[in-house]
Amino acid sequence: MRPRAVLVAALMAVTGAQAQAGDVAQWSGDIGMSIERTQASAPGAGGRTWVLPYAYGDIGRLFVREDTFGMKLVPIGWGALELAARLSTEGSESDGPGLSHRSNPRPVGLGTFQETPWGGFFVDAFVDTNSGGILLEASYAAELQLGALTVFPQAGVIRRNARYMAHLYGVSASEAGAAGAAAYAPGTSMTPLLQLSAELPICNNWVALTHVQVEPFDRALRDSPRVDTRSRVSALLALAWHFK
Repeated sequence: MRPRAVLVAALMAVTGAQAQAGDVAQWSGDIGMSIERTQASAPGAGGRTWVLPYAYGDIGRLFVREDTFGMKLVPIGWGALELAARLSTEGSESDGPGLSHRSNPRPVGLGTFQETPWGGFFVDAFVDTNSGGILLEASYAAELQLGALTVFPQAGVIRRNARYMAHLYGVSASEAGAAGAAAYAPGTSMTPLLQLSAELPICNNWVALTHVQVEPFDRALRDSPRVDTRSRVSALLALAWHFK
């Protein structure tokens, strides 16, 4: 079972148990199923499609935002300082012909979501427990109401340090000889991140959700023999029940 499926199943069990016990903390947000499509970035690889559970919301101090989850530690501003982790498939996306498989990162760190009157600010600082590399991410999301449709344009930046990059996109001399590729030791990467999300109520508490995300690659990523595209594009379509 994929890690996200385990996470959502655990959330549903906790929500049900707390509802029966009459506890104050209740799940607030969306739980459902999604179809995700991610463009392949490795040479000769095809795009991948998954059917996965979907969750976005919180219960007490715990939260889930699709692939990021954790616990709110202390209130700060319009949000909280958070202990966060992320379910990443970036290692699988950098496999190429003749190149050894790279394990997926396991980012763990601190972050915050600031839900201000002017929009939402997301900031996360992760350490990859597999490689010891550092992943930093910051973004801003606005909210636009278009009739029944709510649209969330989002823009941000991702920074991967050299150690994080080497684990995923580097090519050692031994690999280069076996694969007939050039050895590659990448430096730090900094890329923009653009996303457009939308939410549409259907009936009762059912909602349809979708987003398209684009990450244009910088030179540090494009120069890797493990990459043959200029960007990474992913899309999601979900049907979920909204818990108030």
